[in-house]
Amino acid sequence: MYADRTEAGRRLASLLLRFETERPVVLALPRGGVPVALEIATRLNAPLDLLLVRKIGVPWQPELAAGAVVDGEHPIVVTNDDVMSLAGVSRAYIEQAAKEQLAEIERRRKLYLHGRAPLPVAGRTAIIVDDGIATGATMRAGLRALKLRGPQKLVLAVPVAAASTLADLRAEVDEVVCPLAPEDLGAIGYFYRDFRQVSDEEVGDMLRRAPNPVEGPAST
Repeated sequence: MYADRTEAGRRLASLLLRFETERPVVLALPRGGVPVALEIATRLNAPLDLLLVRKIGVPWQPELAAGAVVDGEHPIVVTNDDVMSLAGVSRAYIEQAAKEQLAEIERRRKLYLHGRAPLPVAGRTAIIVDDGIATGATMRAGLRALKLRGPQKLVLAVPVAAASTLADLRAEVDEVVCPLAPEDLGAIGYFYRDFRQVSDEEVGDMLRRAPNPVEGPAST
């Protein structure tokens, strides 16, 4: 169990030190992934950016992901077909929900980043971070969108994830760093003593505190 997201980030950072010489870019899924990623970015002296992904939940159980959407020039929608089938969720529902979530993504982009362009990841090591993974639909969408930006290496780093989900996600990345992978996850919050919601204001403050070294291609 972790005391909070900050401690989880520090523990993850100690496992990621070998990437420091590759001058990585750290990308967080907001909001819960940001305090975890801030600790990693600080320890590795790496720039921190956001990967804006929104879950598409089952109508009567929003926390259960039927899919996820990532913004960009060509928004990507990834579906969790098993959940869709069990819950009787239609493609039409997914399409409508994706439009609504893209509007929320745009709101957050303006709020958090004030129009700042995404940090370049082409040819770089990209470390993508969240506070935990349950079904994996949100993270899978984020990873697939990030691949389109051409990173040289893609590393998934999370404090805790369901073992079966993590096994599925390994095919999407070059490396996985995850200290806790229980067979029966239950809920991510079970693995934190303090799992309170991260506010929009806190996300903005963390982004301002993050290191921002001069950008450039990694040495080869």
